[in-house]
Amino acid sequence: MGTLKEDLLAQGMELRETHISNVFLTETSVFKVKKPVQLGFLDFSSLDARKRYCEAEVELNRRLAEHVYIGVRAITRDARGVHRIAAAHSGDGGGEIVDYAVEMRRLEDADAADARLAAGRLDKPQLALIAQRLAKFHATARADAETAHFGERAVIEQNVSENFEQTRDTAPEFLSPPGIAAIERWQRGFLEREHVLFENRVKAGRIRDGHGDLRLEHCYLGADDTVQIIDCIEFNDRFRYGDVCADVAFLAMDLSWHERPDLSESFLASYARASGDYDLYSVVDFYESYRAYVRGKVASLLAADASADEATRERARGTARKYYRLAEACSREALDKPRLYAVGGIIASGKSTFARQLADALDAPVLEADLTRKQLAGLDPHTPWHDAAFAGHYGPEQTRAVYAELLRRAEVILRSGRSAIIDASFRERAQRQAAQAHAAALGCEFVFVECVAPPEICRQRLRERARGPSTSDGRADIFDDFVRSYEAVTELDAQTHVVIDTSAPADKVQAQLRSLISA
Repeated sequence: MGTLKEDLLAQGMELRETHISNVFLTETSVFKVKKPVQLGFLDFSSLDARKRYCEAEVELNRRLAEHVYIGVRAITRDARGVHRIAAAHSGDGGGEIVDYAVEMRRLEDADAADARLAAGRLDKPQLALIAQRLAKFHATARADAETAHFGERAVIEQNVSENFEQTRDTAPEFLSPPGIAAIERWQRGFLEREHVLFENRVKAGRIRDGHGDLRLEHCYLGADDTVQIIDCIEFNDRFRYGDVCADVAFLAMDLSWHERPDLSESFLASYARASGDYDLYSVVDFYESYRAYVRGKVASLLAADASADEATRERARGTARKYYRLAEACSREALDKPRLYAVGGIIASGKSTFARQLADALDAPVLEADLTRKQLAGLDPHTPWHDAAFAGHYGPEQTRAVYAELLRRAEVILRSGRSAIIDASFRERAQRQAAQAHAAALGCEFVFVECVAPPEICRQRLRERARGPSTSDGRADIFDDFVRSYEAVTELDAQTHVVIDTSAPADKVQAQLRSLISA
């Protein structure tokens, strides 16, 4: 009489093991069986509980991977003691039901984001697709009084305390006691000092029924750029309900763990743009440290699991050590001084293109005036506004509100120790001076990048832009009015004011960009 593992392996299945599940794979299918464990934060010890959580796993994961999760299958043991996965819709399959499995369609291993990263096939545009998918999911995810409760400081403190209590005996194997104490002191101190930030997140409706375990290995990118995100947490609502930033920070942290902080920051910037949630930068470092410690805890549990083979336990020990060190690193202040880049110029001067190039080089977020204007109005970014120049949605009052919001968002980013880029015309001296003063008040450097191009090239760009959707409402019939109203830059010194001719050859523009960054 064999065990469940032995019997399914004998039937030609492949086994992949985690600290809470045995995952059996065929060429086309995946069967995930929950281990009968009780770990404090989850309880799979009874057959009924495992069935219930299998059903919950299918329902919840269909939100982000609708066609991957097929259903729940019974696992039976026949009179000879042989375990089998019952055929679909066959009830008990003629034997005693001894367990249950979540049935999934097998996705291509090479399409997982961690596999793509290891093969050098994961880039910033692909991470932007994941960020956009996640932002849409969060926008419609459950958000009510019950979920909001899990964004309160007391609940987050409970999660933090639980992490440290559950690792008192295991964590010292992977990180020195002073290191562990420093992480705990910083996480608890941040919650105490910055409690208003967490209250603001609750008030803003950012606490949602999210994913809870957003790692690279759970994100799949198909050949047609479809995004499937699997394996959310089903066993504990407290770990799934939370700030959307906790989800985002998990993936950002995972990218850093894989030693790609550039991709981590690019992903954060893509999510902030897609969601309009630049305030996430106020708490993202806390959540990255928290998530890294959680992963360290999970890996340490697997390392101590006597039922796992020694190779699995040894890999888990190395993983735990690296996660705990990352949790410590996330709590440190940034070494580089942040800088505020204001990229301006007349309509179609190439400022948005240059701002994106600058953002790509710095892995920094861009705050776009055109997009911000649409977000403040609650409109789709590509909804056109054809108001007269400096009227309607582009009137003085509306424009002041947009620039105020751009500076507010920039402040959140700069306070996190990151540089920020504002993409706006800055056609008035007062707008440029306000940005410079804002940066100075925060102790940050300021650079105004003025993009220029000959009028005939600007007009050609506007004609090309009119052929497709755009967040910008700049167009040929208001070009002359805009040029006449643009106030020459006379208030800034040569060090602060950098002029970029975007009509110049690409290599020259890139050389100027590199010089700008290194200055």
